[in-house]
Amino acid sequence: MTVRAALLQLTSSDDPVENLTTVQGMIAEAVDCGASVVFTPEVTNCVSTSRTHQRIVLQLEDADLSLASLRKTAAMSKIWLLLGSLALKTTDADGRFANRSFLISPQGDIVARYDKIHMFDVQVTEAETYRESAGYRPGTRAVVAATPFGRLGMTVCYDVRFPALYQSLALAGAEVLSIPSAFSPVTGAAHWEALLRARAIETGCYVVAPAQCGTHAATRGKMRQTHGHSMVVSPWGDIIVDAGTQPGVHIFDISAKSVAEARAKIPALVNRRPFENPD
Repeated sequence: MTVRAALLQLTSSDDPVENLTTVQGMIAEAVDCGASVVFTPEVTNCVSTSRTHQRIVLQLEDADLSLASLRKTAAMSKIWLLLGSLALKTTDADGRFANRSFLISPQGDIVARYDKIHMFDVQVTEAETYRESAGYRPGTRAVVAATPFGRLGMTVCYDVRFPALYQSLALAGAEVLSIPSAFSPVTGAAHWEALLRARAIETGCYVVAPAQCGTHAATRGKMRQTHGHSMVVSPWGDIIVDAGTQPGVHIFDISAKSVAEARAKIPALVNRRPFENPD
């Protein structure tokens, strides 16, 4: 079976209401193009470097306007919707947020949730440092969900650098891997394409990686920049979509036959063997 899908590339601001309006308009465009599945980037609802601002505008999952509204949008449009992630408040004693991906059915139901496991705690340059774990608590559980377009392995952004996670998802039956992101321009230029193609090739899965792009407007804190170049990579490692550096809607097809063909040619998942770890 072949399914028509859409990937949204966004330049989200730190205003969740504004971002929601943008996403709803882009979903409508995707549906007009025949998409029955839509993928959005990481932190679709709010890109912000200010913890103070996040504490003001973010909500708990049950009260989040973006989630409630986009569940209704999915139901009205009769689409599957992968919300790459939403930044959400939690009830954790330390006050940290969740970076949570949602899979929503055409009935508007939440089919699966995934909290980003690997926190982006890096110093890219002297001027560009990230400590995601200071504001967000990491998840602990890998997630695979059944859909009409294949079993979906859900991940987020920095996860892409940890291939053992993707091996685990593929061995659990994943045929499509979602990697919604808000990638740094520096690391994006150096590693983004190579990492996405590697994850597709080593698992024989489609990789769908909707991304944030450009310079993100901010009412508090400094403005953030992201790499863009949302991608879809085939199970053979071919780039199907490269969205460049501007916001937009990009249409592509997912074919179960392509997964089967790639895995038949290179049955790496079957050829795995146990081994002893080095001393």
